[in-house]
Amino acid sequence: MANENLESKRWWIAVAAVVIQLCLGTVYAWSVFKNPLMQMHGWEGKAVQYTFMLLMLIIGLSAAFGGTLVDKYGPRVVATIGGILFGIGTLVAGYADQIGNIALLYLGFGVIAALGNGFGYVTPIATLIRWFPDKRGLVTGLAVMGFGAGAFFMGQIAPKMITSFSQVDEAGKMLASGVAMTWYIWGIIFLILVVGAAQLFKNPPQGWLPAGFKPAASTVSAADSFKFGEAVKRPQWWMLWAMLCLNVSAGLGLISQHSPLAQDIYKKTMGLLGELTPEQIAMVAAAGGTVVAIAAIFNGLGRLFWAKISDNIGRRMVFLIMFATQAVVYVLVAMGYVSNYYLFIVVSCYLLACYGGGFATMPAFAADAFGPAYIGKVYGFMLTAWSAAGLIGPYVFEVFKPQALYIAAALLTVGFFIALVYKPPKGKNA
Repeated sequence: MANENLESKRWWIAVAAVVIQLCLGTVYAWSVFKNPLMQMHGWEGKAVQYTFMLLMLIIGLSAAFGGTLVDKYGPRVVATIGGILFGIGTLVAGYADQIGNIALLYLGFGVIAALGNGFGYVTPIATLIRWFPDKRGLVTGLAVMGFGAGAFFMGQIAPKMITSFSQVDEAGKMLASGVAMTWYIWGIIFLILVVGAAQLFKNPPQGWLPAGFKPAASTVSAADSFKFGEAVKRPQWWMLWAMLCLNVSAGLGLISQHSPLAQDIYKKTMGLLGELTPEQIAMVAAAGGTVVAIAAIFNGLGRLFWAKISDNIGRRMVFLIMFATQAVVYVLVAMGYVSNYYLFIVVSCYLLACYGGGFATMPAFAADAFGPAYIGKVYGFMLTAWSAAGLIGPYVFEVFKPQALYIAAALLTVGFFIALVYKPPKGKNA
């Protein structure tokens, strides 16, 4: 009976994890806020882009620190703190738009919300790995699927909210961008949902395993798990770090410019040249939001698909496939073979599916290699690769726009060769 209760509990924890990740993943719809902020305040693209770069940097660093806290204080405490910080940071970002203070935007969205996001992101992953040793790839994919899918809802809802809350005077000058009110509403939602779902989190009893489950010989058991200090001395830890960093760099670069890129391609496809009417401007903005939203679905589905596939064909093989195919696609886009808006949607969906797939497969990859006992810290610090990628990808796509797609393909090619030579670490005493 006790085991049946634990079986039920672990699935409720999985549901709570998806809810949290859905909320946290809304940051991937950042690009729908970029143009309204630039238009309202006259901020340059680079200045606004620094918000997203700072966000990604802090998320990765806070996930590393949060993973340590999860191992020490338990998942409920860390997830609750994460929800509070994420909600408050979003509210501060709204106020920054209201008063036109970009430094406050950096602080609110780029630091406070990012700290909460990192704490909230790593906690469900570390917790579910312990509860689901029998479905490691599937359940981590399910959890982070929510993170990828969060941008779908924000990409669909936020542009309409921004438009409805914006204010323009008779001369056509924008008085309010609508971003502030949008963030105020979502900040309250995040506080309620993330903090509420966090209360379900709890680690399983020590030594607990699902009924009838026997760990595979190729994976490291809880008893033989590597501590962080032991894992980080192995080259395999750094190889996994590099693979995650390279895959995420390419994806984040695209995400950071996704809506503007889609809008440019949409205007060319529809022959919208020269000065646009207010109706056309709204139509173009909606087209950009649509691409963000649709691709976000595949960011989420890709996390579930690739993670589940990795249970069957192996984590390494999944990364080999994703690296090789993405590199080819980025080159094709760079060479001008993807100049149609609808084809761009298809390409975006695949690239975001692979981007999400890397995030979903790597936790199980790390747990297979180093064991689940200290995975909060072992994988948490691996997420510093996310921080590095948050600087590399958006910077490349902002500064080296003509060559950015080729650079992304080169990064993915390097990742392919790292995955090609990767071999699992030997036991701690080997």
